Amino acid sequence: MGDTVCALIVCEAVLGVRLLLGAYIPASETLLGLGLALAWPAAMAAGGAYRKRAQGEGTEEFRAVFHGGVGIMAAVAVSAYATQTTIARSFVMAMLPAALLLTVLFRYGMRKRLHRRRAVGEYMRHVVAVGHRESVLELVVQFRREPHHGMTVVTACLPPGVEAGDIDGIPVLGDFTEVSEVVAKVKADAVAILACPELDGVALRRLAWSLEAGRVDLFVAPALMEVAGPRVSIRPVAGMPLLHVEHPEFEGAKHLVKNLFDRCCAGLALLALALPMLVIALLIRATSSGPALFRQTRVGRDGMLFQVFKFRTMVVGAERMKAGLRTENDFDDVLFKIRNDPRVTRVGAFLRRYSLDELPQLFNVARGEMSLVGPRPPLPEEVEQYGQDVRRRLVVKPGMTGLWQVSGRSNLSWEESVRLDLRYVENWSLFLDLQILWKTWNAVVRGEGAY
Repeated sequence: MGDTVCALIVCEAVLGVRLLLGAYIPASETLLGLGLALAWPAAMAAGGAYRKRAQGEGTEEFRAVFHGGVGIMAAVAVSAYATQTTIARSFVMAMLPAALLLTVLFRYGMRKRLHRRRAVGEYMRHVVAVGHRESVLELVVQFRREPHHGMTVVTACLPPGVEAGDIDGIPVLGDFTEVSEVVAKVKADAVAILACPELDGVALRRLAWSLEAGRVDLFVAPALMEVAGPRVSIRPVAGMPLLHVEHPEFEGAKHLVKNLFDRCCAGLALLALALPMLVIALLIRATSSGPALFRQTRVGRDGMLFQVFKFRTMVVGAERMKAGLRTENDFDDVLFKIRNDPRVTRVGAFLRRYSLDELPQLFNVARGEMSLVGPRPPLPEEVEQYGQDVRRRLVVKPGMTGLWQVSGRSNLSWEESVRLDLRYVENWSLFLDLQILWKTWNAVVRGEGAY
């Protein structure tokens, strides 16, 4: 219904503008415009915008809307050419693209509304988690942290012989042989199978058959939890469906495009923000003694050291005071952060809240030392404590923003921050960068988790 209304609004707007400009609009063109508006939801359906799995998930939903909109535009253009029918250019060049834009904005607003309702526990899908206790606990924590996905674990099934008991408040009502009965008992909407050796292909197939009658969705989590998107595909080999995982690309044309995109955007941003950055520098110098800029050695790609630029938010000599504040650290021994750091100046607290202190890092991006999006740039002493897995963060350039920035910032634990950075490294794409940049604006305006 909403998609149809969007198309009708745009149709009326285009016809109204043409009338205001003095154009003659025959009845046939009015009927054609109304026909295209009424056909708009059919185009959305053809693009997959009404599939259940696309609802509430921005990337897949917007991609489906785009495919549907481009599809109807192509169909109109090809039909007009094939039948030698004259169609007003305003329909193809204005109405359909505007309808596509308005539909995306409408769905974005509805998606945000859905996320707000899900944050208070509404419109959630009840999930039965099947796996080992540790995996189930991780899934429970993840769903609670990100309720906008619309899933909540209501019960769990553990391996046979394992002692039952609550898992962080989630009751265990059965083992792997009783999944179907548990699903019926709690009236679940979906079953999530976590990676475990006890459930092989035969067991999964039988479980899927038992869930068919109730139309209960079945989700199977692969062992490679942080690998997703284009890198993963299922390929039949010798009659067996095998999960094929492609290696991430850290060199080549895609990274050349990323580097060019970063430097061009950084250069334009520096030109646009030159005056505000000058005002910030003057405020810092006027309210506390010391330089406006703060330089610090950080570790970049492949372990290369570089000097990161930031606006100074602490008193001069803050590094020497760090040892005396170790007992107040809100994180573990790797990352040092204090929620109410006494070293932060009054202006510095404001700059940190809205991430304005990081604007000089645009110079690092323009010089090729950093990227707009990437893992958090670590200190050398942090890197010295890295394990082998965590060092994976260093295969790409650090970024001004990243998944950690749009997922909680300083409210995240060290383990959560590392997990998000590794997810970015494994699944990098320019489209993901654009998504993170879009979400960064909202995170910065809210100022949550920044200190």
